[in-house]
Amino acid sequence: MSQTLELNRRAFLRNAGLTAVAGAVGTGSIAAGAPVAAAPPKPHHGKYDLDTIYNRIGSDCYKWDKQIEKFGRENITVPMGIADMDFKCAPQITQAILRRVEHENYGYIYMPDSYAESIITWNRARYGIEIQPEGLVNANGVNPALLSALRAFSPPSSKVLLLPPTYSAFYSTVKKAGCVAEECPLHYENGEYSIDFEDFERRIDSGVTSFIFCNPQNPTGNCWSLADMQALGEICARKGVVVLSDEIHCDFVNTGHRYTPFSAIPDESIVRNSVTFKSTSKSFNLAATKCAYFFSDNADYIARIKATGHNTAVNSLAVAASEAAYNEAGDWLDEVTAYVDQNMEYAAQFINKRIPHVKFYKPEGTYLAWLDVSELAEKIGAREMAEEANRKLAPGETALEPENMIELYLVENAGVQLNDGFRYGVGGDNRMRMNLATSRHLVSQALENMAVALDRV
Repeated sequence: MSQTLELNRRAFLRNAGLTAVAGAVGTGSIAAGAPVAAAPPKPHHGKYDLDTIYNRIGSDCYKWDKQIEKFGRENITVPMGIADMDFKCAPQITQAILRRVEHENYGYIYMPDSYAESIITWNRARYGIEIQPEGLVNANGVNPALLSALRAFSPPSSKVLLLPPTYSAFYSTVKKAGCVAEECPLHYENGEYSIDFEDFERRIDSGVTSFIFCNPQNPTGNCWSLADMQALGEICARKGVVVLSDEIHCDFVNTGHRYTPFSAIPDESIVRNSVTFKSTSKSFNLAATKCAYFFSDNADYIARIKATGHNTAVNSLAVAASEAAYNEAGDWLDEVTAYVDQNMEYAAQFINKRIPHVKFYKPEGTYLAWLDVSELAEKIGAREMAEEANRKLAPGETALEPENMIELYLVENAGVQLNDGFRYGVGGDNRMRMNLATSRHLVSQALENMAVALDRV
């Protein structure tokens, strides 16, 4: 985002023709326990308190504090863009960290066997896959691990295949590796995304060396079928293209759907041509601990990734947190995923009945809603406003996209911040990503605010 927007939002919006609707909604940040615009559809009655708004403001939280810094406290009521959860951490994890902190020394860690065992046991019990200890490698994040894998399998200037719209950080990771992103856009029809296998194979033949697969898909929410993965895997194995399967969202699957690991494909030759990347960071909201892992049945692939100088260091508090998550906090995750599923159902019904100019189909997985804002973009003239704004940018400032203008419109008129769809590649135009892993009070308030604001368009 440009300095112009950062430093002078309101003047910029006036100049761009995007004046806020005065008095449309009551904005301002919400502290824990503050009243909301409308009662939530269903109160939660479970072992864990997921309804109470947990105040994250002032904790150097990117999802809240950074958006307040960027747009102004008076403009941010509910930030729902950044992909982390607002729930209080599972108590089992907090207790494990506190137990480790009681030992007041933080020297070099000797990685305990119990940590690897927790990963192996979790994946076996939940998904029926058998990870071999010798094929399991630590990482301080999925993206750093993917970068190491690209350096192992994709020489500089070679192509890395993506299925957009897909996770925005894949593009920067590909660029850091000195490679070029080759896009095979997903086919979209009647609220569903599917793979064009003929186009996939054509693009594979254009110099592709690696394929970054996302399952479940961020931001579309696809939980890919075994048949889809077998078809992709067969093409890649036949063409000598390594599959790098990011499965970080795997524990979030909505009612009626199923996550199938790429490593569960029954064809051994396909599985051996792959590396899978996972973490507790999404499932248990531990992104700041910088703790992830990857695995493969192919010893040569593991050796090649390690040979890039891959950083396997993980901090001791992260080990304590992740081990407790997998060993002790499964019931917390089960409750959270059911709660998010209900948020998704409520949001789908609310948006399609009460929010004009926005469409939403409930996804198969993840806690991310992928909103179609095509009508809204047209109604407010988002493209024209972006073009007008770009004519006023100083040299070197980043050009704006129509989705930037939609983000600003929602911030200024509804107090709701969403992620710009264009960042997710082809198919991200006229789309916004909304994070529903938060208190239902905040989901309800965000949707009510959007309904009031967009009813005036």
